[in-house]
Amino acid sequence: MAVPRKKPKKQRRSNDDIRRLILEYFYERNANATSARGKKGVAAKISDIRKDLKASHDLTQQEVWGNLTYLISQGWVEEETVTKDVPLKSGTVVPNTTSYYKIAAHGIDKIEGPGEFTMDKFRGIKIEATGQNIITVGDGNQVDARYEQVAGALVDLKQALLSSDDLNDSQKIDAVSDIDTIQAQLAKESPNKSVIGAAWEGVKGLATLASLTTDAAHIAGLLAPFI
Repeated sequence: MAVPRKKPKKQRRSNDDIRRLILEYFYERNANATSARGKKGVAAKISDIRKDLKASHDLTQQEVWGNLTYLISQGWVEEETVTKDVPLKSGTVVPNTTSYYKIAAHGIDKIEGPGEFTMDKFRGIKIEATGQNIITVGDGNQVDARYEQVAGALVDLKQALLSSDDLNDSQKIDAVSDIDTIQAQLAKESPNKSVIGAAWEGVKGLATLASLTTDAAHIAGLLAPFI
């Protein structure tokens, strides 16, 4: 009697892996689109996104939606709504709103890296004397002077990660993005600890792969009040 074969257990992906797959999905849509919205458009409805990612990467609805909302909150993906008036038989007209999702310029830069047309994140922001001392660190990011030491250490770590032969281009882009996220929080009078903590987890993992654990441990100590 033949013993029934067990169905292979689905390999669990990390949230970072899922977010990367979703962002790459939007990047490919943008590159191959023939219209603004719809099946072949830059922007897609959530039903189409779930269907496509289920077919290509076997992602569940919960994995897609939970990580898509994170990408939106971080500015990697944009949501746009289209409202149409729908006439009912009674003669009443009701608005019907549909949400579409597409990759943002920030998301494209994360995959391709900053280019000639990448806008300075502080462009148009006038920084005046308000009691908060803002300084510019070595990579061009601006931080509160209180965090100069950790900001400088992050710049050094970024350069070390970019020079590492142990990381591929995608991992280096992730490292730059996460470090920039931390630097952006350090420009605030009250940095968001949850954002810093999440970004640092990604940087710390890549630092381990690049054999930079000593540098990471030093920075972790400096970031201790935020993580």
